[in-house]
Amino acid sequence: MSTGQPGALRRLSHRLTRSSHEIEADELRRESIDLGVVHISDAQQRTKVTVLGEVRSVTLRPRDETPALDVEVWDGTESLHLVWLGRRRIAGIVPGIKIQATGRITTRRKVTTMFNPAYEIIGRAGQQHG
Repeated sequence: MSTGQPGALRRLSHRLTRSSHEIEADELRRESIDLGVVHISDAQQRTKVTVLGEVRSVTLRPRDETPALDVEVWDGTESLHLVWLGRRRIAGIVPGIKIQATGRITTRRKVTTMFNPAYEIIGRAGQQHG
């Protein structure tokens, strides 16, 4: 006869020993599910999807004539690069912010990418949307 305590103790132990990276990944995956958006790892190529993630880096890729703003977003499953052609910066998009983006997924130079997505700034990482 099992009282269920060994399982509860194991779950508590697992929660207490996880890294902050694992905890953050779980929170982002759970929030994506709650909002009904697609996990980046599940996004199908060349289909229009909405994803949610935390901005990890913002890079200006200067070109001869047309600049490109490259924003790396991570949702706890995988990273995605959001690229806005002709933009040097977008107010409010900085590392640590959560963003929801809608567009078509493609692979460019072996990197999962979404060009010129529609977006919404959700808030800071660790902050619940609502």
